[in-house]
Amino acid sequence: MPEFSPMTFLEVWDKTVEKHSNEIFLIFENSDGDSAEWNYGDFAKEVSKTAGLLKQHGVGAGDSVHLALANCPSFIAVWLAAIQTGAWIVPSDPMGGPEDLSSHIERTSPKLGFCAKKRVEVYKQACGDLPFVEIDENSTAPHFFDSPEFRPTELPNFLDRAAVMFTSGTTGIPKGVEITQANYAFAGHAMASAASLTSNDRQFVVLPLFHANAQYYSFASAIYAGASVALMSTFSASRFLEQAAKYEVTAASLFAAPIRMILARGAPVQGLKLRHCWFAQNITQSQYETVTEWFGCKPRQLYGMTETIPAVLTDESENPTPLSMGLVTDGCLVDVQRADGASVGVDEVGEIVVGGEKGITIFNGYLDAPEITADSFREGWFLTGDRAKRDDGGKFFFDGRRSDVLKVSGENVSIVEVESTLSEHPGILEAAVVGKQDEIRDEVPVAFVVADPSNEKPSIEDLFEWCESRLTKAKRPNEITFLDELPRTSVGKIRKYLLLGEGEDDDNFDD
Repeated sequence: MPEFSPMTFLEVWDKTVEKHSNEIFLIFENSDGDSAEWNYGDFAKEVSKTAGLLKQHGVGAGDSVHLALANCPSFIAVWLAAIQTGAWIVPSDPMGGPEDLSSHIERTSPKLGFCAKKRVEVYKQACGDLPFVEIDENSTAPHFFDSPEFRPTELPNFLDRAAVMFTSGTTGIPKGVEITQANYAFAGHAMASAASLTSNDRQFVVLPLFHANAQYYSFASAIYAGASVALMSTFSASRFLEQAAKYEVTAASLFAAPIRMILARGAPVQGLKLRHCWFAQNITQSQYETVTEWFGCKPRQLYGMTETIPAVLTDESENPTPLSMGLVTDGCLVDVQRADGASVGVDEVGEIVVGGEKGITIFNGYLDAPEITADSFREGWFLTGDRAKRDDGGKFFFDGRRSDVLKVSGENVSIVEVESTLSEHPGILEAAVVGKQDEIRDEVPVAFVVADPSNEKPSIEDLFEWCESRLTKAKRPNEITFLDELPRTSVGKIRKYLLLGEGEDDDNFDD
């Protein structure tokens, strides 16, 4: 991969528009199944009109814009218009409640908001006196805003803030991750190279746009390569492969949870052109084999966080290893270290740490939180909180979060190992394990499982026997409970703190 020279994402967009003006940039399918498409040149005009709208509302360089929108072309137009004007976006979960939305707004002081027409009343509760624009997320109209085109004469710097994205808050108070223009450019550069994207490729985006995965791995890489994007208004497990064939997509990015949903609710189709698929988080060997057969390509696991910008670990394209996160992505720095900062040996578990230049190849810091930012680094390495080990070939294997290790009667128990064992049962689609306080053993593993609808549902006794034959005593779940589905964030991450009855599910995935 050629060495990355810091640049603004605006430069990336402008170069691609100039080179691929008449080629398709975006195809959008709404919830009714209607679709529309734009080439790069036409969409660039819509971006300039959106920049004109921002100007009319007093948004300029250094100002923020809040978005509470589901997947729709207007989201992309606002994002790129902010990139063009030197402003920055604050994307929130569009299905978030007033409290979450209000928190993001209060912490970022935007000058303008964008929300869905169907959620106006919720947004009004959250935004206070913030002026906002109502968006018909289902619209397939060719033009978004009736504003004059605007192009600022003063160009942004590559270290200028381009976004603040809040972490999901599955384990604590969400942190605001500061993303620069150069960060987006580097994400596009690294991910396009890792996937060998060309202008002939088409990314398939079903994950929510407010999340880093869709922005970094799909849109930024497509723009960098001059590729096109097929954007779905929402994820449908039952229609995923049908839509992929319909729009002739060649690349996609998913999490393990959507993959399991596809296998449970979908079916193979003819005419697929997928040659590449990223996925995050482990799936079982049998699930991997089935998805390879259905997709027509071997999915490649990756590892990244909002803070790391691109996926810093990506599996090989020629011979991917199903349970491995792969090797260090070209241009990235990754190590596995002990608590004292020393690198671990082969097959020794430690914490994944990521190096790089702040604001260029790694995030710039946490919003208004210099102490938290400082505590997140050790001698220049970002501490991910995730555990892994490396084999003698340099491939990384996930071993859970630091918080995913239970202390059962003095013995360390990896939650990931227990979850994997349960998920390998043919009657189980997925499993989540949490620690529960115990008067005798300090804490014990407690499991929550979802039955695989394509196989016979096992009994609780069957599952206990399955674990007994495969796990040591300390690792065996003390309790096993069947659920219809696991509580998730909008991008499919399991909200484990809800499993013990603290709160409510807000899963936004469709069937």
